[in-house]
Amino acid sequence: MTAIVDLIAEAQTTEQRFLRQIFVRDQMTEWSKDPLLMARADGVWYWDVHGRRYLDALSGIYTVSVGHNNRRVIEAIHRQLDRLHFSPPMHGSNPVAVQLANLLSDLTTASLRSAQSPGRRGVEAHWTSKFECAGSEVTEAAIKLARQYHRLTGNPGKYKIISRYLSWHGSTLGSLSASGLKSRRAVNEPLAAGFIHVFPPTCYRCPFGKRYDDCGLTCATLIGDVIEMEDPQTVAAVLVEPIGHTGGIIDPPPEYLPLLRDICDRYHVLLIFDEIITGMGRTGRLFAAETFGVVPDVICTGKGLSGGYIPLSAMICRGSLAEVFWGPADSNPGFVEGHTFEGSPLACAAGIAVIQEILEQDLCANARRQGERLRAGFERLAQKYNVIGDIRGRGLLQGVEFVRDRPSKARFGGEPGIGVRIGRRALANGLLCRFDPHWLAFGPALCVTAEQIDEMLAVLDRSIDEVLHE
Repeated sequence: MTAIVDLIAEAQTTEQRFLRQIFVRDQMTEWSKDPLLMARADGVWYWDVHGRRYLDALSGIYTVSVGHNNRRVIEAIHRQLDRLHFSPPMHGSNPVAVQLANLLSDLTTASLRSAQSPGRRGVEAHWTSKFECAGSEVTEAAIKLARQYHRLTGNPGKYKIISRYLSWHGSTLGSLSASGLKSRRAVNEPLAAGFIHVFPPTCYRCPFGKRYDDCGLTCATLIGDVIEMEDPQTVAAVLVEPIGHTGGIIDPPPEYLPLLRDICDRYHVLLIFDEIITGMGRTGRLFAAETFGVVPDVICTGKGLSGGYIPLSAMICRGSLAEVFWGPADSNPGFVEGHTFEGSPLACAAGIAVIQEILEQDLCANARRQGERLRAGFERLAQKYNVIGDIRGRGLLQGVEFVRDRPSKARFGGEPGIGVRIGRRALANGLLCRFDPHWLAFGPALCVTAEQIDEMLAVLDRSIDEVLHE
């Protein structure tokens, strides 16, 4: 027993001993040269095991929506822990999951009512939720829902999923197959069959060589052409992120998502929004669907739904879709999908508390206000540094693309890319943000203040200047 206690104590105090005992997202050899191990957090701040402090301009990873150490959420989890920490998912649900499902139904209806447009499918009276733990699970569930829905409604041949290059929908086999990042797909191929990819609406670098306002929205109309070429009787759903993340904050033109809605209606194809990142206030509205004025058939949300306190995600679908899965057991198996921790009482208690915080503190409005401040700050940096070629995003999901030459949009060469160099320098200067070779993004907590936005921008300013003068 003493030996076990000693091992636990050593693991808690000695970081070098367990560097080879844990996998992280980064390449292990590189990460272990200068490992980042966070020890505590509060508000929009992290502290690592060495006591260094970091401004969290990324909400952990677009997850800590209501800030670190939020007492409302922590106390809600404590209260639930005293009552019921796990309920048997094979036999039923629990009151907290039902309460959260009802709350999401009401909020989804209210949020999307303003997105309803004449001539397009409107907002239904109720929405139905399926709870999971992670974003990958819930996008996978949405893929299964689309296929099972068409099978139950007499169209078993509709199984194909259309998604986009540069997208990221998760790490499970189905969600990875729908994703469009070659770096993450190639090492796992062959992947699942039935997934088709199209180009995203990257207006700054149009894959069709066109310019917005005179392009005919080829990136959207092409999806209708693809459905035709594949045969509409084989296509089940179109799965998109309202704002693409991994491609460099791909903010579509205003007509893009409405066009997708029309195309999906025309061919009896479900429209699925992956709002794992963009949901729960990130774009300045509860859902990006409201931000863009489009009502999808399914919304996948996660990350900020539980504020990062306990893993929780939700697939929210139209009530009319959910009704298809009701019926006699001998002819209707229901929605065939299940996970051990779905509807966790602790996670659902956290979700309710997070939503209460967002609503009572009006954090969606704060996301809009601080998003405007963030955009203005990025624009000032673009005036100061001609390496910033484009600024994209909405609310508190915004990023910049770096270029060597603005007129030609030519990128920097060499490894690592300038975005990585600036991002790493920002981290060394005490700022956590999202960075890739050619772009960098901010996604701070919805409760971020104007002063904190300014401080984040000041650290980024310093970091860009240092990299450019290396």
